[in-house]
Amino acid sequence: MSSGTTANLTPAKALEIARNSEDGSVPPSVAAVLEKAIGELWQRIQTQPSTYVMTKEEFIVFNYFRSRFANVPVAQQAIGRFWNNFQGSSADLDGALPS
Repeated sequence: MSSGTTANLTPAKALEIARNSEDGSVPPSVAAVLEKAIGELWQRIQTQPSTYVMTKEEFIVFNYFRSRFANVPVAQQAIGRFWNNFQGSSADLDGALPS
C-alpha cells in the first residue's frame, strides 16, 4: 500500500481491507487507521460514559474491536445505547450483530 493510498485511507475502507484479508494479517497502515479510530471513539465514550451514542459508522468500527471490550461495563452500556437509538436495519451494519 503506497503512502498516497494510506493518506486517504478512511476507517470504513480500512475495515473493508481488514475483513477481506485472506490470511488474517492486516497491513500496518490499515491497523494504524483502525487503532486511531477506535482510540478516538473510546475516548468519546469515556468522556460521556452514560450518554454517548455511537453513530452507525462508529458502531461498525467498535464492533470490529468488540472482543477488546467484552467485559467492560461502559462499553456494554454504549452498545446498548446504540441499539436503543438505532433506526434502520441491522443489515445496514455490514455484519455487526446486536450483543
